[in-house]
Amino acid sequence: MVKVLIVEDDPMVASIDSRYVEMDGRFQVLKVFDNGRSALEYREMDQVDLIILDYFMPSMNGAEFLDALHGRGYFPSIIMVTSANDTDTVTALISRGVVDYLVKPFEYSRFQEALSRFIDTRGLLSAHSGQVAQEDIDRLLHGAHPKASGQKEVLAKGLNAPTLERIRNFLRGHAGQSFTSESIAQAVGLSRITVRRYVNYMVDTGELVSNIDYHTGGRPGIHYRYSS
Repeated sequence: MVKVLIVEDDPMVASIDSRYVEMDGRFQVLKVFDNGRSALEYREMDQVDLIILDYFMPSMNGAEFLDALHGRGYFPSIIMVTSANDTDTVTALISRGVVDYLVKPFEYSRFQEALSRFIDTRGLLSAHSGQVAQEDIDRLLHGAHPKASGQKEVLAKGLNAPTLERIRNFLRGHAGQSFTSESIAQAVGLSRITVRRYVNYMVDTGELVSNIDYHTGGRPGIHYRYSS
């Protein structure tokens, strides 16, 4: 389980960030802070894997927060979710090791893509002992897909080809229709959590597209379909 902090002074955006993170069963929000100084005092910072960070905040901005965080010896991954998109700010944040950058307002699909990229990066690095292949470095730095024509598809750690094909075959047989992870799981005889991992991978590689349905009468649902 990926442990997440959210540092965002806008309560509405913080709530959206939290909801979007926890809609992905691979992530857990540990705490939400409305300013960087309070976040720096979090006693379990050494347990944090990922921070969802705003730039414009009271007492210190996002770059100052990162400098202070790194100065204390903490280097979690950072996804910026912010309205700051001027060249100087973007350059300053990327130079501080930000792994992804979402400009407000953002779509749920882009937020999910950022989370999936984070998982993909962790999976690639943890799958190798000592050395990382050139094609995997290319994928990490440039988003290059690991499967070239005629080559075997390289899956993220924890995924296997037979299960992926099982889900693919169902969705291919219902092209043009969209399904929740729950309905896919029921159709193919797998758990919802398992299906969610595979469809997130397929969204990340561009094979599927996802959209969020707010008209469920309860918690919003995510629908998946083959990209056209």
